[in-house]
Amino acid sequence: MYVKKIKDTTSYEAPNHQKCHSLRLSGFEEYGPENFWVGHSQFLPGGGAGPDASPLEKVYIISEGQLTIKANGETKIASPGDTVFIPGGMEREIRNETNEVVVMNVIMPYPPKES
Repeated sequence: MYVKKIKDTTSYEAPNHQKCHSLRLSGFEEYGPENFWVGHSQFLPGGGAGPDASPLEKVYIISEGQLTIKANGETKIASPGDTVFIPGGMEREIRNETNEVVVMNVIMPYPPKES
């Protein structure tokens, strides 16, 4: 077992994200999970990501604020306690369309290793 303190996390720049601060909570380290990683994102008002698609599936867990998600021609709002699953290859756009900060965790598999 390993407990990683929030003070020991590192920030990272997520591609095609705007007005977003991201921390890597777990993964990409020798003592972390082997099959996935966990990030923590905070989106300021007007912030978001996409539209784009990743070949990797992802899960968002909303802890604060309301996140607008557009995918497959649908628009949905995710609120605290909601979980959002985005299949691999699906184009999605996420936006904070409120005046409050959106806080969420992201769980994704590692990208395939290049041979």
